[in-house]
Amino acid sequence: MRNVMKLSIIIVVVIISVTAFVVEYIDHSVSEEIAEEKNDQEIAEDFAEKMKPKVEEHLHKRDIHNFIKTITFEKDVTINPMGDIIIDGYINNEPEKYGFSASLQYRAKKIGSMSYDPELSYRFKDWDKFKDEPELKENYLKRLSEKEREQYLKDIGDK
Repeated sequence: MRNVMKLSIIIVVVIISVTAFVVEYIDHSVSEEIAEEKNDQEIAEDFAEKMKPKVEEHLHKRDIHNFIKTITFEKDVTINPMGDIIIDGYINNEPEKYGFSASLQYRAKKIGSMSYDPELSYRFKDWDKFKDEPELKENYLKRLSEKEREQYLKDIGDK
């Protein structure tokens, strides 16, 4: 009877030890897997980095007057509530005047939409499409100071 009792105690101790070892091993493995997985922000930043050349290409396509000299991207990458990844930047070292924002779609791997500051948008305007309405360009030019008007006409190649 004593031998059976000793054997039972040994079996229980072995089972508890093996169970503790297995639980510790599984917990350690799961912790390592979680640590290796990237969080959403890191995924967004990596995707934004890969998409920057496509954003630059898109901007250059819009730049019919060859106005763009430099493109600078902000460091912050955000994820909007709809899940789009947003990157911001500016043109020709003028963040106050020539800013843009690109909404990137991770699942589709494409640019969803782009928005531009008004002054940048005007640099992309093709006035040749409004030949029948020259007053539109004149009205825009009238609202600018003389210095701004000269710069604008230079930017779009009219001077």
